Amino acid sequence: MSRQKTVVYAGPTISHDEVRVVLPEAQARPPVARGDLLRQEWSRDDTAVIIDGYYRERLSVGHKEILWLLNEGVNVIGAASMGALRAAELSPYGMRGVGSVFRMYATGEVDGDDEVAVLHGPAERGYPTGTVAMVNIRYGCQEGVRSGLVPAAAGERIVEAAKSRPFVHRTWRELEEALGPDTGDALSTLEQKIGTGEWDLKRLDAMAALKAVGGPRSEAPSAWAAEVALTGITHYEALAWRSMREYAPGRWMSDLDVLEAARLFDQDYPKLHEEILTGLLADFAAARGMGLEAYARAKLGVDDRAGLPHVLAPWLSETERATLPVAELLRLVMVRVWPVWQSADWRPIVLERIRESSRWPEWSGIVARADEIAEQTLGRVVVPAPAICGRIFSRHWNGPGTTAEVELARRGFLSMADLGQTAARFFPLDVRKAKG
Repeated sequence: MSRQKTVVYAGPTISHDEVRVVLPEAQARPPVARGDLLRQEWSRDDTAVIIDGYYRERLSVGHKEILWLLNEGVNVIGAASMGALRAAELSPYGMRGVGSVFRMYATGEVDGDDEVAVLHGPAERGYPTGTVAMVNIRYGCQEGVRSGLVPAAAGERIVEAAKSRPFVHRTWRELEEALGPDTGDALSTLEQKIGTGEWDLKRLDAMAALKAVGGPRSEAPSAWAAEVALTGITHYEALAWRSMREYAPGRWMSDLDVLEAARLFDQDYPKLHEEILTGLLADFAAARGMGLEAYARAKLGVDDRAGLPHVLAPWLSETERATLPVAELLRLVMVRVWPVWQSADWRPIVLERIRESSRWPEWSGIVARADEIAEQTLGRVVVPAPAICGRIFSRHWNGPGTTAEVELARRGFLSMADLGQTAARFFPLDVRKAKG
């Protein structure tokens, strides 16, 4: 059994060294951004601790990504910064919020990303902060008033002035210039106390979140499985994110892109597709204690002694219908209507096979060439709507005794629009090839 892991997304609220002091075996990662959670391999009962996340430089982590993790059985904790914001939004679905910042968001005391946003430097310099977080100013003023170190009137003026400014201009110098000398002592006290960590609310919450790892999990609603079906995050998308790589400056490719190139351009791909899905079909039949033909008949509702129903004929070529026994025809129909009767994703298994193929570099080259030509022809080649794009591309598979629908199904496509969405990236390349 694999050991459960904890992954902490942090910086600048706390350093990676501070993470390891509390959780020596944790994996410390940079602030989380869109897709980062899906790139990580997760197992049930792993823990993701989200403290910091990107707001501007990169797309922020999506709600659907976190919902997907929760549905996979991952314990997701949020605190201090982006984690607190997402936890306040997703705690009804099982994300666990920790700390005062989380409670402030959850109760509506504060709202908006700017409350926790700060400017910071690069990872190699330890994410040095260039501005002060609004929640830290609020907390510092409250603690200052409570302890008698900050006059109440000065605290109110500081909070008002800080909130009225964009977060990129919440520096101590700019606040001092805006408020004048009357609040100079109060600002100095705040800067010193927040700087030492004593009044750094975000850091205090982050440390509390690390210490909460391994504690009781939040309870998800009983209808969780139904809710998560609406998130739109699939294993297919997770595979794409995890295998994404920058193969040239500004150009990205995932293993699934290479698979799509094989599906579109390799004439032998349908044989591989049929072989792998037939294997999966046999496994499903064996799990029910049935032979493949009996399983197919049961699933398709075909009587034990009946021939191929006329309604299933469109999934088969003329040659197949004329030469193959009924058992083989039923097997082929099951493979070709796969998404209709079976939700199991065949892509991971197909990927395992084609990664071992000597033709992998060739298919990768097709993706790279397609991107190159798309860039060269930008504004001169218009990619049509998906259904039309699919119809145009399907001409490559025309042949006697078959139909476009059969050829789509042999490659795992659901419709012309489905084919068109995949072929769109390769459309300028296809146009270039057609022109010779």
